[in-house]
Amino acid sequence: MDITIHASFLPQDDPDAALAFYRDILGFELRKDVGFNGMRWLTVGPVGQPGTSIVLHPPAADPGITEDERRVITEMMAKGTYGGLLLATKDLESTFEQVQASDAEIVQEPTDQPYGVRDCAVRDPAGNLIRIQQVN
Repeated sequence: MDITIHASFLPQDDPDAALAFYRDILGFELRKDVGFNGMRWLTVGPVGQPGTSIVLHPPAADPGITEDERRVITEMMAKGTYGGLLLATKDLESTFEQVQASDAEIVQEPTDQPYGVRDCAVRDPAGNLIRIQQVN
């Protein structure tokens, strides 16, 4: 069996702000920008890694959810407890300096974790927690 992670989904409530964060701050490339019924889905990914993408979708766009579920999702996004992503870089300090120089919300500066990794954490414009881990 040969399975890869092709794409993962994160909600966004402002496609222009999401694009500015993922493209302009993190350096990802925009691969798709799809509109439907007044909503936008953005597919972004790291340059040079065409097989790995993040689909930034409108929150609660699924027509099968209830209004209560849509409200809960929106509330969780506002608190930053709905979605998250773990990224990796070979130069955490430089990456963090670039992110810190932007308007991104810093949650944690680079830290040696007791479980053996060094990472930092920021929030994207929708409140998703983005952890960036040092790798060799």
